[in-house]
Amino acid sequence: MPAVPPTPSSQPDAAQPVTHRTSWAEAAAAADAAQPSTQVPAPTRPPASSRPALPDTITSIPDAPAAEVVPAPPAPPTETPAFRRVRPTVADSIAESPMPDFISSPGLFVKEQKPRPVGGIRGALYSMTGGAWNLGPSAKQRQEDELARRISRQLQGSYNTAILSLKGGIGKTSTTVGVGLTLAEYRGDAPCAIDANPDSGDLVERALGEGIYQQSTPRTITDLLKNIESIDSLTALARYMHHAGRLHLIAGEQDPEVSDSLTAAEYLRIRKLISSYYSVALTDCGTGVTHNAMSGILQSADNLVIAAGYAVSGAKRARSTLQWLAGHGYEDLARNAIVVITDKDEVSSRVDKDAIEEHLSGICRELIAVPHDRGVADGDLVTLNVLKPETRRAYKEIAAAIMDGYR
Repeated sequence: MPAVPPTPSSQPDAAQPVTHRTSWAEAAAAADAAQPSTQVPAPTRPPASSRPALPDTITSIPDAPAAEVVPAPPAPPTETPAFRRVRPTVADSIAESPMPDFISSPGLFVKEQKPRPVGGIRGALYSMTGGAWNLGPSAKQRQEDELARRISRQLQGSYNTAILSLKGGIGKTSTTVGVGLTLAEYRGDAPCAIDANPDSGDLVERALGEGIYQQSTPRTITDLLKNIESIDSLTALARYMHHAGRLHLIAGEQDPEVSDSLTAAEYLRIRKLISSYYSVALTDCGTGVTHNAMSGILQSADNLVIAAGYAVSGAKRARSTLQWLAGHGYEDLARNAIVVITDKDEVSSRVDKDAIEEHLSGICRELIAVPHDRGVADGDLVTLNVLKPETRRAYKEIAAAIMDGYR
């Protein structure tokens, strides 16, 4: 059989073209590169020069090699809790900051201001500049403010001060009224004054004026005792009281036949009733320390005011009163007593006032002098707004001393 020669090429000298085929893995990698993907990228192909040449003719497709598993690139390092900067929250800042004490330290949040000066050059300068120039209060005003603070001190409970003397006409009742009105002026609660004078006391007349008292219903301490069992409120008690501003008063008995009939037990009943509604009470005891009600008065007293005058006899009586108290079981009352010397009659220059004050000051807690003032000496109505500034200052000192004795 004759051999059939191969068909000659139109270009016998030219080399036949070689068809290159790639593996399926390379084709898949090329397709993946053409589309964005979040999968792991294929490994970089080596250069063509380093790849082995493929045969001119591929008669079969060899088994595809297993795809190379490339580990995912490591994630960018993150800060560990130890080194991570955490921004504090508002709650963390509040929790870590110290807790301010709004109650005991209000000054942390409010700028302290100087007290406003009253009167004098400082007060005038303050008013003219609209408060721009505030030199603060003077030393005198600071003393007045301190007295007001002592008088207005809040009390826990009810207290009673007995005002007594061994001689009449030396300022006992006027001191009771003046101090009572001063307490009413500065305290938030109204004080009460009781007329326990067995000799037709005139406490209410000195506080209201004779005319006003006579025009009102003259209920007395005797009327109060008759109806004391039915009194169960301050409203009911007010029917038996008189009012000089904010000072509430119980009038003494004016009938001489019954004025000395108040006993110690009866006074204690009244004192118990008053203690339910008043934190401060003043008792005008009259003269002497031996009348019927006196033992009940001293038994319920928290401190004493001993009235005296600028006279040798007055000083001796005041000293005798303190000695009597110390010798009859009232030593604490005598030691803490306040002696008030009232210059009622403008004694002559022959009386050594300093010697009298020195004689009494060593046997009491405090000695206070009330200067001569016609508003006191006349024996009529006692009104604070007509008294001399020095007299009003003395009553303030007495009121502050009384309050200091309440423990």
